[in-house]
Amino acid sequence: MGAYGLRCISISYVTTIFQNPVSHFSTLSLKSHLRKGHLVDLKEQFVSLSSNGYIKEAFDFFVPKIWEEPNLFSHLLQACIFRKSMPLGKQLHSLIITSGCSSDRFISNHLLNLYSKFGDLQTVVTLFDRMPKRNTMSCNIMIKAYFQNGDFESAYRFFNEMSERNVATWNAMVTGLTQFEMNEEAMLLFSEMNDLGFMPDEYSLGSILRACAHLGVLLAGMQVHAYVMKCGFVFNLVVGSSLAHMYMKTGSMQEGEKIIKSMPIHNVVAWNTLIAGKAQNGYAEEVVNHYCLMKMAGFRPDKITFVSVISACSELATLGQGKQIHTEAIKSGVSSVVAVVSSLVSMYSKCGCLEDSVKAFSECKEPDVVLWSSMIAAYGFHGQGQEAIRLFHQMEQEKLQANEVTFLSMLYACSHSGLKDKGLEFFSLMVDVYGLKPWLEHYTCMVDLLGRSGCLEEAVAMIRDMPVRADAIIWKTLLSACKIHKNIEMARKIAEEVLRIDPQDSASYVLLSNIHAAAKSWQDVSEVRKAMRDRRVKKEPGISWLELKNQVHQFSTGGKSHPMSVEIELYLEELTSEMKFHGYVPDTASVLHDMDNEEKEYNLAHHSEKLAIAFALMNTQEGVPIRVMKNLRVCSDCHVAFKFISKIKNREIIVRDSSRFHHFKNGTCSCGDYW
Repeated sequence: MGAYGLRCISISYVTTIFQNPVSHFSTLSLKSHLRKGHLVDLKEQFVSLSSNGYIKEAFDFFVPKIWEEPNLFSHLLQACIFRKSMPLGKQLHSLIITSGCSSDRFISNHLLNLYSKFGDLQTVVTLFDRMPKRNTMSCNIMIKAYFQNGDFESAYRFFNEMSERNVATWNAMVTGLTQFEMNEEAMLLFSEMNDLGFMPDEYSLGSILRACAHLGVLLAGMQVHAYVMKCGFVFNLVVGSSLAHMYMKTGSMQEGEKIIKSMPIHNVVAWNTLIAGKAQNGYAEEVVNHYCLMKMAGFRPDKITFVSVISACSELATLGQGKQIHTEAIKSGVSSVVAVVSSLVSMYSKCGCLEDSVKAFSECKEPDVVLWSSMIAAYGFHGQGQEAIRLFHQMEQEKLQANEVTFLSMLYACSHSGLKDKGLEFFSLMVDVYGLKPWLEHYTCMVDLLGRSGCLEEAVAMIRDMPVRADAIIWKTLLSACKIHKNIEMARKIAEEVLRIDPQDSASYVLLSNIHAAAKSWQDVSEVRKAMRDRRVKKEPGISWLELKNQVHQFSTGGKSHPMSVEIELYLEELTSEMKFHGYVPDTASVLHDMDNEEKEYNLAHHSEKLAIAFALMNTQEGVPIRVMKNLRVCSDCHVAFKFISKIKNREIIVRDSSRFHHFKNGTCSCGDYW
């Protein structure tokens, strides 16, 4: 059969295989599309159709033209990428081979790009090896293909072996390295690229700014900012958003916000950058406000938006608002995205709704290691260590590789459930079996685990022997254990360690003062308080809050700023009398001042969490669970009182303090008095 006959068969074959394109318009609207395009020749019409995804229409209409200009194949290949159709791409590849165009370097590069975009690295390598003629573009596509498939070593080797590079080569390398968090290498390469006079594009500039953000190098980021201004990219959406992200990530919130506001136009990426920056810097309320402004401006939130906003609801512990945003995520079609589900698990957990966390986790079809770790952390936060262990073993059965965060969640769960031996097992498993290097946070969990169980000397030895430098937090963790076990001498030494690192840390003074007060060493309490005054250290006030009818009510210890403060005080008096009738005895030993018992009892009765719960009892229906959040640790007297209240009033009381959740029900607490 001659070449003409072979071509006719090919034409007939491809006309048949393109029978089911994605048709956004009818035949009539297609003709209108052609008329309104102001196109002057068939080639332009072919390009227009193929670039808009009309593969079958383009092929049917322009078959004769293809054989005269084989380069038109490139537009069909691009259309396959646009349509995300690998089968059509492979069929076109067959036609290209049949037509004798496979040796054309221009078309071969487009084929390389096609298989690269669809992640078929083996075919990309095979095609590249068979190309009779290659150019720099061919090599650039290979670099991108290696990076896309996670083989950065081959990409680096390929780059080093290239005899000729262009600006696209350098940009591909810088962008690819940052994708694998090889940020320092990317910055060195960017510097070399600049020295050689190559101009970065918007994507490599955006990547290098993200590298500066991850490394926390503000000065280097500012230097890139100056370079951005010099290159004229300052108003580019990609670069502008990356620049703002860099400033926010390195703590310069105002500068980042100023850049976003100076951009002439905004898109979803810009809004997400601003919202994520607010979330990362602790401006949870502003996150929710900007989320509302984003919607009012006509932009549709995406999965990245919802991750930030749901995380903000976690910090605010606003369950009603969190549920509302969950509903909006469902309507937007992103509620099943794993990153969003992880945020939902965390949000419901931090709002005291562990059951909803379990529900969100169980409904996810393909949970990743981040989601598993989030669920394990949720169990640990609520003191359900055994459930966390069960989930870890289930995760292993699913052949998912636990990472440092997973083990951190496990150690936390063991620590807050009194599972000392299990915690030691998991630490050993992490180091000896999984080969993971412990972070300072892992050692802090282990010190907490040992300290809570009374092994204070072992905890000190671990701090002394660990390969990373101790910070104030790990010493404060041990100081808290000294308070539990009333070890005054060790507490004094540890307090010195904390205050040497952070002389302004109010929590350490308070802990030490608590220890002396418990031992009725009032002279030592006075000395600690005098040291605080001399160093102008202020104690963080106790604050509790709860959400009622979509409104957040806040209470401070001894405060009378709430509109119902008089009614709350009267109700507390009646409630305290009722509790005493059922056997409640105020724990006056936890009061830090030398005063008579009546004054101590009054002081205890006006703790912020008691005020919040009294308000909730007055303003909610019987049987409705009460959820209260507190910025500090719940005191021992409040802990006892809430057990009495839960039984007397037949209410479930859920309290989140700075350390964990307490679920009070029928006179008992979920922590088993181990917190």
